[in-house]
Amino acid sequence: MKKILVSGLINTETTVKIKQFPIEYFPIDYSFFGVNTRVSGVAYNLAKALKTLGDDVRFVSMMGNDFSARYIKGELAEIGISSEYVTNSLKATPSSVVLYDDSGKRQIYCDLKDIQEATLDGGKELYEDCDIVMACNANFNRGLLRKAKADNKIIVTDVHVLSDINDEYNKDFMQYANILFLSDENIKGEYKEFIMEIEKTYKNDIIILGRGSKGVLMYVRNDDKFYEMPAVTVGEVVNTVGAGDSLCSSFVHYYAKGFKADEALKRAQIFASYKIGFDGASVGFATEEKVEEYINKVY
Repeated sequence: MKKILVSGLINTETTVKIKQFPIEYFPIDYSFFGVNTRVSGVAYNLAKALKTLGDDVRFVSMMGNDFSARYIKGELAEIGISSEYVTNSLKATPSSVVLYDDSGKRQIYCDLKDIQEATLDGGKELYEDCDIVMACNANFNRGLLRKAKADNKIIVTDVHVLSDINDEYNKDFMQYANILFLSDENIKGEYKEFIMEIEKTYKNDIIILGRGSKGVLMYVRNDDKFYEMPAVTVGEVVNTVGAGDSLCSSFVHYYAKGFKADEALKRAQIFASYKIGFDGASVGFATEEKVEEYINKVY
């Protein structure tokens, strides 16, 4: 069992099933069992997925001192993740609303409250006994990145949607990451060239590009090789929100266990495909046993 620090956003998330995009105006719609509220946020999604797969997770985040915070702490206790490093230092707890349709299209409204102005307290004691540091691209993680890198910790981060390799906001996260995740959603031009530009600039060990229904692309620096895999399907698609978080967390789990990068990515593909058969970013995580059930069927 590996010990993994996960630091980043936690929030409440309300998912709303709609008929189609674009949405036509009407005063009210009765969507029975189509509106659900859960705990979510990138860091929570990563932590819960890792916990489901059997890892020892240290969770670091910030909330307000409100009803949402009390609800969140109850959910953390329910899944066995300590809230020791979760502070009530914000003015209010972040929240989001996700609209989605039957095709899997989604539109997300994210209210971060004042988290982008917050700073993270703590030093080496946060990560010194951890094998991996997963630092989400929140402002308060910048200091953690520098400290963990100086202490030679393996750092994983996801910059999500990126169109410029010199993006000012995400530059620190790309610079310090050993394993870097991103989406192809805003990439203009040839995506392999874009990945190589990142590698030449930031010297990441592994870069993984999520491509949605087109699959996933991975570059491994030690191999000087691209691994390109088509999307896999293990069930119906209900809601694609959280697919990238699932890919990231499960890859880290299997890679930390000693799987070669390509074998870890195969299992991460299955984990993410299984997850999008459920409604909500923080539900639908498969166990290791469930992933292994599908591995020989899919590959």
